[in-house]
Amino acid sequence: MSEVFPDRSKEELRKMESQFYHQLADYIVETIKLFSISKSQLMRRMTFSGFEEMNHGFDDLKIDALFAYLGHYGNWEWIASLQYWAGDVHCCQIYHPLRNHVFDRMFLKIRQQYGGECIPMKQTLRRLLKLRHEGKRFICGFISDQQPKWVAIHHFTPFLNHDTAVFTGTEQLAKQMNAMIFYAHVTRPKRGYYHCHFQLMTYTPKEFEDYQLTDRFMQLLQKDIEENPSLWLWTHKRWSRTKEEWLKRNNEII
Repeated sequence: MSEVFPDRSKEELRKMESQFYHQLADYIVETIKLFSISKSQLMRRMTFSGFEEMNHGFDDLKIDALFAYLGHYGNWEWIASLQYWAGDVHCCQIYHPLRNHVFDRMFLKIRQQYGGECIPMKQTLRRLLKLRHEGKRFICGFISDQQPKWVAIHHFTPFLNHDTAVFTGTEQLAKQMNAMIFYAHVTRPKRGYYHCHFQLMTYTPKEFEDYQLTDRFMQLLQKDIEENPSLWLWTHKRWSRTKEEWLKRNNEII
């Protein structure tokens, strides 16, 4: 954390670290609780807003696809309960199948129990086009703050005091499908309770130059992390693939 927050004192950094591990423990317990929590209780603990602008896109602008940018922030497993709030709009999320088949089935059960759908990453475009062909309006969530593999890196952006490799597929797919784009702004009003406000980024992604929307997502996520660092998943390896190494590998290929 010292590289991310160079102006913070050691005492502040230790406090931030302690708060993060408390939050991580809560996340684990909250995820396990999903096996038994009732619909009414979850709807009290995980709330949503921003439907006015979403419905304007669906009803007035006749856009059938909504892409939502998310980070590993707060409790992203609970956000899958959006289907409880979305009515006849189909909710789905893109996921990377786990190598451990037992854990893969477990997380699929948790994430799809609300009526939404998990779409394997490699089947994203095919499945979304099928939903459109079936005449369905849909909201699709993309957790887009992971570190891409070397072959999937096309762009770096400033993020938390680092040049950071980012996934660009969400904005590329949004342009291809003319999907409106929102950012999932997550807060934790108190322990065991979360709120997600869907913040409009654009109804017209084609009007933006390449990578502008990806950069904007990372800026919004950074603002949230700076306001409450404990809610972000600091344990994933975010900066092991550097821009210098990426440039070196590309030069060797050329």
